[in-house]
Amino acid sequence: MSRLNLNSIFSWVDSHIIDYPTAMNLNYNWSFGSSAGFCLVIQILSGAFLAMHYAGEAHYAFSSVEHIMRDVKSGWLIRYFANGASFFFIVVYAHLFRGLYYGSYMGPRQQLWWSGAIIYVLMMATAFTGYVLPWGQMSFWGATVITSLFSIFPFIGKEVVMWLWGGFTVGNPTLNRFFSLHYLLPFIIAGLVFVHLGLLHKDGSNNPLGIKTKVANVNFYPYMYVKDLVAFFALLSALSVVIFYLPNSLGDPDNYLEADPYGTPAHIVPEWYFLPFYAILRVIPNKVGGILTMGGAIAIIFLYPLLNTSILRSANFRPIYAVVFWLFFADFCLLAWSGTTPVDDYFKIVGAVVSIGYFAFFVFGGLFVGWLEKTLAFRALVE
Repeated sequence: MSRLNLNSIFSWVDSHIIDYPTAMNLNYNWSFGSSAGFCLVIQILSGAFLAMHYAGEAHYAFSSVEHIMRDVKSGWLIRYFANGASFFFIVVYAHLFRGLYYGSYMGPRQQLWWSGAIIYVLMMATAFTGYVLPWGQMSFWGATVITSLFSIFPFIGKEVVMWLWGGFTVGNPTLNRFFSLHYLLPFIIAGLVFVHLGLLHKDGSNNPLGIKTKVANVNFYPYMYVKDLVAFFALLSALSVVIFYLPNSLGDPDNYLEADPYGTPAHIVPEWYFLPFYAILRVIPNKVGGILTMGGAIAIIFLYPLLNTSILRSANFRPIYAVVFWLFFADFCLLAWSGTTPVDDYFKIVGAVVSIGYFAFFVFGGLFVGWLEKTLAFRALVE
C-alpha cells in the first residue's frame, strides 16, 4: 500500500511539476507566482518562530517584541523577516498587473482569476491583523480606525464592532482575537494556493501571445524552472538588502512607540500596500459612502472578467488597451501617494481624480476598449 502511495506521489510530481507542459515563450513575468509562494513560506516560518516568544497580552506585547529583538538569539533576524510581507505584496501586485496586461482574467481562466483575488483579500486581512500585533501607536490606532468601519452595518454595526474589540474599546481581547486570526489565516491562504495551482493546471498557463500553444510547449523541468530559480535569487537578494541594511525603512516611526490610548498620532496612515484603497476611502466625505466605495474598489477586481468585451488577450496586440493599462498603473501609484498626503482641499481634489481614474480603467478598459477594438477591426476589414 505504501509503495502504491509513493508511486501516486511520484506520478503527481512528474505530471504537475517535472513534465508539466509549459508554453516555451513564457518570460520572467511568469515568475511572480512562484516568488509569491516563496514569500508565503517565509511568512509562515518566521511567524511560527516569532509566536514562540511573542506575548499576546496588551501589557506585554510591545515589550515581548523588544525582547525578541534584543534577547532572543537571532531574534532580530526573525523579526526583520516580517519585511517579507511587503515583498509578498510587491510580487502579488506585479502578478496581478501582469494578469491584467496579458489578459489572464479572460476565459477559460475566470475561476483562476477569482481564486487569486480571494487570496489577495485574505492577504490584506492577514497583513492588517499582523500589523496590530506589535501594539505600537500606529498598530493601536490603525486597529481602532479600521474596526470602526464595521459600524456602518445597519442594526448590527455597533454589536459587530464591540465583538471585534471584545469590549467597549480596542484592548487585550482585541489583541487576542487578532493574534489568533493572524496565525490561522496564512494556513487558509496556503490551502487556497493549492486550489489556485489546481485551477492553473486545469486550464493551463497564459502566455505573452495570449494564444493556445500546445504544439509549442516544453516541460517545466528543466527548461522553465530556471527562470523561477533566477527570480527566487533576485527576490532573496532584494529581501536581504532590506533586512540587513534598511530594516526599518518600510515601517512607520510611530509604531516604535508603545500604544497610548490617550495620545493619537498626528497622521494615522496604513502600510503602503493599503494606501491606494485608503486614499479611495477618505476621498468620500460621507463615512458610509467612503466604505462602500473602498469595498467597490476591491469588488471590481472580481467583476473585471465579466466586464471584458475583447476577443484578444494580450495587450501586445491591443495598442489602445496597452495605453489605458499604463495610465492605470500610473494612476494606481498616484493613489498610493495620495494616501500619504494631508487631508486638505488640494490633495482631496487629486485623490478624487485618481480615484475616478481607478474605476474608469475597469469600466472603460473592460467594456469600451473591447468594443472600440472590434469596431476599428471591422472598419479595417470593410475598407
